Amino acid sequence: MQDHDIAPINPLPPVVWLLVLPMIGVELVLSLAEAGMIGGRAAIGWRVAALEGFGFFPDYWRQQAQAGAFDFELLRRFVSFAFVHQTTMSALFGVVLTLALGKFVAEVFAGWAVALVFVASAAVGALVYGSLVQSQPLFGAYPGVAGLIGAFSFVLWKGLSRMGPQPQRAFSLIGGLMAIQVVFGLVFTLLPMLFPSMGPMPLGWDWIAELSGFICGFGLSFLVSPNGFARLQARLRQR
Repeated sequence: MQDHDIAPINPLPPVVWLLVLPMIGVELVLSLAEAGMIGGRAAIGWRVAALEGFGFFPDYWRQQAQAGAFDFELLRRFVSFAFVHQTTMSALFGVVLTLALGKFVAEVFAGWAVALVFVASAAVGALVYGSLVQSQPLFGAYPGVAGLIGAFSFVLWKGLSRMGPQPQRAFSLIGGLMAIQVVFGLVFTLLPMLFPSMGPMPLGWDWIAELSGFICGFGLSFLVSPNGFARLQARLRQR
């Protein structure tokens, strides 16, 4: 007998909504402002103001770090950058990926663990990025998403999901993501050489933050996955 009370769409865990609702809310306001529907003429500059106010800027980080000024204004940018995007399309992809990967990981991990993986991966991605990249700012959910890919890979690698152990697929997502980044990097490098009239095109270094976020998410999963801390303690006792 068919159960008509079953929801047509599986409900999302609350922690996933906690991550994506700020992205959706910010982008909705900025998109309406750019369309002239709210805020008047001054609202056209709201996206720039949001990026400047919440983005991660390597130069600013290094200046403050050298001066020892580790205040809240600086530290919050290691997380806040993940909730503002340069374009609506970038925000859309960030939201969709966070929803999909967050839901999958939350089927295995506790809610607090999913949030910790996303936030910690974003922060570690920004830290490594800021240490290596000179001046290009960092925006968007993708380092945090890469951390969820790391947790996703851990789940497949350990065979913790209902899909069964699939070690051969564990690292396919991050491999595909890095391949896409390399292709875009080559395109942005070669196009100005082939067509000088286009002028210089900025080479994206976001992959540094994303790869760092993936490594953080995968490594953190050893601790925050179900019984992860207990397994680590047992292994340390064996040594």
